Amino acid sequence: MLNVIDYMPGSTLLHKLNPVAKVALAAAIIAATFLAQSYAMLVGLLALTLAMGVYAGVANRLFTLMKLLVPLALILLVLQVAFMRAGTPVFGFVTDEGLVTGTKACLRLLGVALPLLLMLMVTPLGDLANACVEKLHIPYRYAFTFTTALRFVPVFSQEMNAIMEAQTARGVEYDTNNPFKKLKLMLPLCIPLLLSSVGKTDATALAAEQRGFYLRTRESAYDRYPFAARDYAAFALCAALIALGVLF
Repeated sequence: MLNVIDYMPGSTLLHKLNPVAKVALAAAIIAATFLAQSYAMLVGLLALTLAMGVYAGVANRLFTLMKLLVPLALILLVLQVAFMRAGTPVFGFVTDEGLVTGTKACLRLLGVALPLLLMLMVTPLGDLANACVEKLHIPYRYAFTFTTALRFVPVFSQEMNAIMEAQTARGVEYDTNNPFKKLKLMLPLCIPLLLSSVGKTDATALAAEQRGFYLRTRESAYDRYPFAARDYAAFALCAALIALGVLF
């Protein structure tokens, strides 16, 4: 089963950027999203992320993620409208301030979640870890832990599906629209999933130790990740995005 954040090979400029430049670009979009106050800037940043996804050939994955995030954004909008009492009443208990705050919160949720996921789709996790160790001087154990956690996401998803199929064969019905009943049915699945994850963690730790994991340093890496002109252009774009976020 293909995970939506798995690496998608390609030859675009976005694929060729240094992994650190990609992370910086995602961080700049996220920072600008938090700093921006106008609808135009928030929508523009979201459109920029989607345009880069289309250019890199991962638009379908981004739209799949948006289908998961839109319900959360709508819940956030309802909560903001329900509890925000400042401003002029529009209808009932809804105020204009609540609508503005809620819609901006929805745009920020989408604008913050998508850029980093996009960069993960166009960057091999091994290159991301090695580049962060070389350029950002992050200890290798931390970079390895982060990338390994991302690699385990589809594995745990497959484990959960297998457990649910086994329970369905025993007569458990998971296709219910009642969220409380569904939550009650999902909780017992956490125990076998936890046991499976502990076993995989022990096996991974043993394999890493046998391969000299604790001897790994920044200088011992085989691959190097020098910055090119396109990377410096990406850094300049990062500074411009943050400046626009502050201004608008």
